[in-house]
Amino acid sequence: MAIEVFNRFENKYLIDADTFYELTGALHSRMVPDVHNPVCPDKKDGKHEYAYYTISNIYYDTEDDYLIRQSLSHPLYKEKLRLRSYGVPGLDDIVFLELKKKFQGIVNKRRTKIPLCTAYTFLNGEHYGTLPEPQPCMNLQVLKEIGVFLKRYALVPKVYIAYDRLAFFDKNSGDLRISFDKNIRTRRHGLQLEKGDFGDSLILENQRLMEIKSAGAMPLWLSALLSELGVFKKSFSKYGTEYTNYLQAGREPAAPISEILAAAGLSSFPPATGTINEGM
Repeated sequence: MAIEVFNRFENKYLIDADTFYELTGALHSRMVPDVHNPVCPDKKDGKHEYAYYTISNIYYDTEDDYLIRQSLSHPLYKEKLRLRSYGVPGLDDIVFLELKKKFQGIVNKRRTKIPLCTAYTFLNGEHYGTLPEPQPCMNLQVLKEIGVFLKRYALVPKVYIAYDRLAFFDKNSGDLRISFDKNIRTRRHGLQLEKGDFGDSLILENQRLMEIKSAGAMPLWLSALLSELGVFKKSFSKYGTEYTNYLQAGREPAAPISEILAAAGLSSFPPATGTINEGM
């Protein structure tokens, strides 16, 4: 059964293609590629080449972009909801509905499998937030939590983000995972996963977004490798970068968060329900 609850630390790095090849070359002795990333038979310029897999997402937010604006203000606690597929799904295919929270640097991700057509019914229209009929693939506890989240914020689909991923896992345990995303593309129209994985580029062609995900502190060998290659942590959010670009393209921003809080008679965000380990 696929893991549906994650608690981990995540660090991001925006690197160029040369650094990417140096890193992946050095990882072979300690890590193995994901089963969906087989090594291609041929090498390019003596370097290993891999088959990538595509991840597609629809991010949900309020009409006035409350969640992403809150996230960009760097609070101690933030959360987001996305619908995810691997490749381009059909309406009857199984996808993932994910609620992702971050508190004081610890990422908690709760997700459930769900047929795409059922997810749309749950997330849109007259049955918004109403729990679907149980199916064997579903995690009902996670669906209940997402239902509460939906009714709390009144969310709508806001942006589509897809990318091609290469991932590595520690040979000895599942506590360390390193992924490299390229060809990150976005769109704000045709917000259905089944419509295809096209969109406008978010990063340069020779760039990779590296994410290091671990259950605890980063291993010393990896810290030393990053230091040797001059790779330093960078704050980078795919949705946040897309939203910033969207504003810079000429869209008028919604009212500042401080004004929204003042209008509601609040001085700060309401506390999150539960704890970061809720339901563990």
